[in-house]
Amino acid sequence: MLAVAGVGVTLVGVLMLLVLAAQAGFFGPLARVAAGGALSAILVGLGWRVFSRPGGRVGAIALVATGIAGLYLDVVAVTGYYRWVPGGVGLVVALVVALAGVGIAVRWQSQPLAVGVVLGAAVLSPVLTTELMLLGFLVVLQAAGVPVQMRRDWPVLHVARTMPAVLAVLTMAALSGIADNDAHQRHGLLVAAIACAGVGLVGALLAVRRRPGDVTASITIALTALPVLAAAVLFDRVVSASTTAVLAAVLLGLAATTLIPGRVGATVGAVKADGAASAHPGSTAVTGPGTKVPQLAGWAGIARHTALVAALTGAVALLQTCAVATGAHPRLLPTMLFAVALAFLAVGAASRTRVAAALGIAFALLGGLTMLAVATPETLALQRLADRELDVATAVAAVVGLGVAAMVAWTVPRLPGCDEPALVTGVWITVSIAGLYYVLVAAVSLGVSLGGADGFIIGHSVATIVWMVAATGSLFYGLRRLATAPAVAKVCLVSGLLVAAAALAKLFLFDLATLSGLLRVAAFLAVGILLLLTGTRYARAFADITAPRQG
Repeated sequence: MLAVAGVGVTLVGVLMLLVLAAQAGFFGPLARVAAGGALSAILVGLGWRVFSRPGGRVGAIALVATGIAGLYLDVVAVTGYYRWVPGGVGLVVALVVALAGVGIAVRWQSQPLAVGVVLGAAVLSPVLTTELMLLGFLVVLQAAGVPVQMRRDWPVLHVARTMPAVLAVLTMAALSGIADNDAHQRHGLLVAAIACAGVGLVGALLAVRRRPGDVTASITIALTALPVLAAAVLFDRVVSASTTAVLAAVLLGLAATTLIPGRVGATVGAVKADGAASAHPGSTAVTGPGTKVPQLAGWAGIARHTALVAALTGAVALLQTCAVATGAHPRLLPTMLFAVALAFLAVGAASRTRVAAALGIAFALLGGLTMLAVATPETLALQRLADRELDVATAVAAVVGLGVAAMVAWTVPRLPGCDEPALVTGVWITVSIAGLYYVLVAAVSLGVSLGGADGFIIGHSVATIVWMVAATGSLFYGLRRLATAPAVAKVCLVSGLLVAAAALAKLFLFDLATLSGLLRVAAFLAVGILLLLTGTRYARAFADITAPRQG
């Protein structure tokens, strides 16, 4: 603790030499910078000498951490405070200094030394510069830790090298949004955010390929994506949506590589050919005395938890893309969310992957909620609101929503561990309720858009008939499968009866009071005939089942 306190106090003294002495008029700028650099170099030299002595490890680590951080601050002062050298040159020199510090940490096998170098320089750098150049120096510190993470399992260093850049970009993005800074400031923030995300992604992938169990590396993917999402908000709709869409494509593409077979099988096959023991993806196979070959966890050699973090973060970026892209046309948002849900559900059904299916269901729920906000029950019940709020866009969204509902019902039973009868029945009932709502929205929207003055009541009449047709179809299918697939028949019969009950309730509680003339007659006749057919078929089906038993 004494050594840590010494590091902090000494670095503050270096800052006072570089900044406060300048404000007080002590020494000249060149003398201050030279004195700070000389003091830092002396501390590094003393630490290197003390390390080899008995009991000198703690003191050596403190001295070297202080010296390297001081040299880094000296470079920051020369570049960002005094502006004696170009920014690019200063960043390169800073990278060399940081690499030297973490290199010594690797040589001494000391995570505290690496963390001290990174945190000491990161925490005190804002005193010397608060402009975009600061973000460059913080990203350099983040990048300097990547080679270390490839060789050492140092989770604290993961966090220490990542969080300063992330927090700095988020803070400056928030301040820029409040102050409405110029275009140069916003573009610089976006470049820094992209650089931070790129370094975080590459570093995490390199780390998990060496150590598949490094969960901290996977978490840094999500952390470094946050600045991109925040900085994108500062731009217009096209730039913002394009930025987040690219981020989503990269992360989701990375996650999707675990679904592509090929290299895992080839690797395992090669190991078997050499007479080695087979291993599961992500484990280690022994090929000979003292030789270990790490198996790939997926086509890209990434761990499952890395793919999960990438998928979730990519989904958040994709959600922001949908929201930003449809900001000027909110009625298009449900359609986009439903389209994304269809894509995720298709991947989940084809690969039997629960994560993809869960993301699809999440987007389906979000699409349903946004649809409910656009086409509220009050809007569907009152003609004046329907004429104002509903159009062809809501009809298209409702039709796509119907496809999503059907896809959910088809996908869930095909997922591992999701074929329980109770779960399947619950999904079918939920999908049936959602389907009723989407049919109603589509019918009323098309009615008010294409049917003129009577379009509202025509839409409601059509919706009631379609509800009853769907109920009849579900009941007929369930009755046909009574003998061969009782579980499927039960689900279809329950769903069909619920839809039929909803159609009857709408017919008597709403249509009877709203519809008029031939439309009311047509609705009642259609529903009545379908009920007669269904009742007759229902009785025949159960009679056919019980007849052999009575004989």
